Amino acid sequence: MNNRSIWMSAAAALLFAAGLAGCGSTTYFAGRTLPPSGLANRVLITIQNPSAASSGALQFVDAYYDIRCKYNSTSCTSPAFSIAGFSGSLPTTIQNMPEEELGAVYSSGSGSLSLINYATEKSSSTVSGLSGLSSSIFITRNQSYIFATSQGTGALTVVDQSSSSAVTYTLSAPDKLNHLSVNTGGSVALAFAENSNYAYYPLKLTAAQTLAYKGGSTTWPTGAVDCEPLNAPGWCLFQARDSSKTALVFDRPVKAVFSADGGTAYVLNCGPECSGTMASITPLPVAPMIFLAGEASGSLPTVNSSSAVCTSGATGCTIPIPGGASNALVDSSTLYVVGQKWMSDSHWGGYLTVVNLSTNQISVPAVSISDGTPGGTSRMILADNNTLWIGMTGCTSGERAHNLAAYDYNDGCLTMFNTSTNTVTLIESTPGDATGIAAVTGLNKIYTAEGGQVYIYSTVDGSAINNDNVTVTGTAYDVAYVDATSDSDNTDY
Repeated sequence: MNNRSIWMSAAAALLFAAGLAGCGSTTYFAGRTLPPSGLANRVLITIQNPSAASSGALQFVDAYYDIRCKYNSTSCTSPAFSIAGFSGSLPTTIQNMPEEELGAVYSSGSGSLSLINYATEKSSSTVSGLSGLSSSIFITRNQSYIFATSQGTGALTVVDQSSSSAVTYTLSAPDKLNHLSVNTGGSVALAFAENSNYAYYPLKLTAAQTLAYKGGSTTWPTGAVDCEPLNAPGWCLFQARDSSKTALVFDRPVKAVFSADGGTAYVLNCGPECSGTMASITPLPVAPMIFLAGEASGSLPTVNSSSAVCTSGATGCTIPIPGGASNALVDSSTLYVVGQKWMSDSHWGGYLTVVNLSTNQISVPAVSISDGTPGGTSRMILADNNTLWIGMTGCTSGERAHNLAAYDYNDGCLTMFNTSTNTVTLIESTPGDATGIAAVTGLNKIYTAEGGQVYIYSTVDGSAINNDNVTVTGTAYDVAYVDATSDSDNTDY
């Protein structure tokens, strides 16, 4: 950035601050109270092993100036901002909910889910009732329900906080569950298992159902694989079945993403990446799977796994995705699907496919992006300048790393995709696995956690922005823009 740009940015910020001071206001937008730090653009960072005395910390930086301390500080040699009261061990993912001024941070060392109050910049509470370490975990926006799959047992844990006292239910399936998806509205949860072709969903029971199912498995409805507790069940776990009570067969399903109107769940069939047959998308209606007591309605359609064409608005059909389908992101009527494709030289290559949800047809065939671990973890987020950012883990073991000359010697883990021009920009730096991405909307930049450190990139052209004053001591694992205007500014895990 040149000196003139720096001066203009500083002047704009000073005018903004002066305006607040002149009006005597302590709010900055949407009625939010200016936090104790005085920062209006904060990026939260999960840090593992920040010191010999701690295995985890949450720090945040000023994402306007890209510094770890106040703008007028004389020194930025040490972090000035951190979340008070946080005690999680090895913090990993941040479920970002800026509309609620809340974040939920999962710590893989302690197996804890900590709620972070963005307004006070403090850890407000830790969810109790979780069963050991979780392989996947989500909390609903209203904080009434927490769903988690157990790393050890593969069971689904439901922490029901909808009444005055929280109650925990542990629901088991024939398969060991390890993937979990929860819709934005907090009314549907879908669970998937490794090396399985089936899907499961929990339902909260009405008082009449609790009474009817209290006699054990012989009294459970068709499709229920577990109801707990046995003598007075409050929740049941169901295997996804069609109207004839036949189990729906997918192709190594790993995740579901949900339509903008909330009415459809798009199940991602991992296929070859996960030792299956064909990568694809299966649209399902969510109404039969709404977990709120007494609100599920209708039935699931039969899944036709051999269907070559999925017509407009159809559910229970299959949309083939030749480039792989292990992660996806919905933007209005467009579905961006990321996966790994088996290449002719016996290596996996990363691909992005664009699907038009109005027609249920591929609108942009698979384009090459950064490689990743087959069926593994990737990150996706929409940002300024019509860009979609995709972060991969395991990129140095893919097609590009084994054939560098053919890919201009670029085997990085981060991709910028322009959603207007459908063009790909691979970020040339190779700091390591991209485990976190935050879109700093309105400021034309993103923050990333790559190779354990914090980086910044321009959404205009993908160029690197100086990160000298936001680097951390320890291992940075995830990032989130806590002052975003919408909960949609959330990394898609």
